[in-house]
Amino acid sequence: MYLASSVLFILGLKGLTSPEKARRGMNYAAFGMLLAIVGTLVQHEIVRYDWIIGGLILGSAIGIPIGLLASMTALVGVAHYYVHGATHGNMVALGFEVLFGSLTITGSFMAFAKLQELIPGRPMTYRGQNIVNITCFAAAVAIFIYLIIVPTSVHLFYVMIALGLLIGVMMVLPIGGADMPVVVSLLNSYAGLASSATGFAIGNNVLIIAGALDGASGFLLSILMSKAMNRSFGNILFGAFGAATVKSTKTAAGLTVHSISAEDAAMRLAYARSVIVVPGYGMAVAQAQHVVRELAELIEKKGGEVKYAIHPVAGRMPGHMNVLLAEANVPYDKLYDMEQINPEFPRADVALVIGANDVVNPAAHDDPSSPIYGMPILDADKAQSVIVLKRSMNPGFSGIENELFYNDRTSLLFGDAKSSLTKIVGEVKNL
Repeated sequence: MYLASSVLFILGLKGLTSPEKARRGMNYAAFGMLLAIVGTLVQHEIVRYDWIIGGLILGSAIGIPIGLLASMTALVGVAHYYVHGATHGNMVALGFEVLFGSLTITGSFMAFAKLQELIPGRPMTYRGQNIVNITCFAAAVAIFIYLIIVPTSVHLFYVMIALGLLIGVMMVLPIGGADMPVVVSLLNSYAGLASSATGFAIGNNVLIIAGALDGASGFLLSILMSKAMNRSFGNILFGAFGAATVKSTKTAAGLTVHSISAEDAAMRLAYARSVIVVPGYGMAVAQAQHVVRELAELIEKKGGEVKYAIHPVAGRMPGHMNVLLAEANVPYDKLYDMEQINPEFPRADVALVIGANDVVNPAAHDDPSSPIYGMPILDADKAQSVIVLKRSMNPGFSGIENELFYNDRTSLLFGDAKSSLTKIVGEVKNL
């Protein structure tokens, strides 16, 4: 069962490399996890099942709402050390698992708090932060090495856990909200590495393989996303290690926006020959992907062409927009990567921006003082006209104004994205 699970995990990961096979890949991985659980439950070392069943029930109840936000792998290592202690060789895996597991827990909660705006999404820094972070990390590593030599130092083991928890907090605090998709991917990688180390510590082969796949793929994805954003991976990895972010010198003082009604937006979209939809976090919050697909179908029935522009870090997690649009049964061949769709914008009659902000901000091209300068963006500003669906004029997670919103060719429709799109759909049907 463990061998079959490992093969299914690999096939599942391979399936995720293309949209057409992604759903099948997820099914492979889910079935592989089922086999892994069943394989574990039939091992002859088990002497009673009541605590296991209770754990499965409790874990499922907790895991459903927060399973994607925080890793609990550190608890396995702590329990193993508390019950069995550790040898010199065993401490290598055990310490690695506990250290990375603990920083993943608090780092994940900090990322969640930033994404939910429970704490400010902007980078939170203070004087001497780099020195403090490096000192804590060096201390944790030093304790880790010492524990390998003297694994019976119980107090130092728990000090290392505390340092790991603290590092997780301090690692995410100085990272801006615009970088959160990369951080989520990186934390997922850390969770995988911790899981793999747990497998070595407790002698579980399938956990070693699954954790290694998770850790390696998450790490590579983080690097690729950093390159897509033209961001320093070292800055994200080590938490504001390097120069402080420069505040943009441009403001919205004296600029005005052009608002539009749902009726006017419907008129413009209904008679457009080419429409490019730019989905963002606002679409995700409003759960408007199904109405977006309905609007696209209406435009196509009237002879227009609709394409979807997907920025690699749009939303709040890797592949956020792809997942939402796939859920709404938007055909895969209508989804275009940034490199594919950018040359199409000058020929588009309308660019419909739904809750996106930083990924369409022209400051990335023309404002060297902007914190997002140099980040590749979707060239929505080059379309013949732009309609932006937005709740308010609040800036994105980068905390800067978006020049696109003040462009003469841009019109803003304020309100909840789903409600606004529903009104537009109704008006288009009547035309």
